[in-house]
Amino acid sequence: MAALLLILCALTSARSEPAFPSKEMLSAHNAIRSRVGLPPLLWSDNLAKFARDWANTLLARQQFSHRPNSPYGENLFEIVGDVATPQEVVGDWASEARDYDHRSNRCHGQCGHYTQIVWRNTKSVGCAVARGAKREIWVCNYDPPGNYVGQRPY
Repeated sequence: MAALLLILCALTSARSEPAFPSKEMLSAHNAIRSRVGLPPLLWSDNLAKFARDWANTLLARQQFSHRPNSPYGENLFEIVGDVATPQEVVGDWASEARDYDHRSNRCHGQCGHYTQIVWRNTKSVGCAVARGAKREIWVCNYDPPGNYVGQRPY
């Protein structure tokens, strides 16, 4: 009886956190890539696990910074006092396209999140969100990484 109660508690707690919307996150990325004629990214559960670990770490530490010495590209998003959707998160990063001049390969402002999304050599992405009291931290990791100085994203 105790074992059954333990299993039921585990199932109940597992349902309390909604599943990460990986299909929506991947679709949002691939919609941005298709605008510049790039092939779609593939979803990586390994990258998603890596992203989840960092998102949870940042939430627990009450920090917001890139993972040091990561072998992957990384985009971060934070929202306080509200919740975000994959479309809003990727849309925020993609809005940096206005600061990127493809002809000169220069950024006028911030555009590194956008250029990571549209980095031609990137093949896979995995993302996660950590939710706390009135705060969300979204992390996406990309393999291979992008944003190499002097190289064009596409």
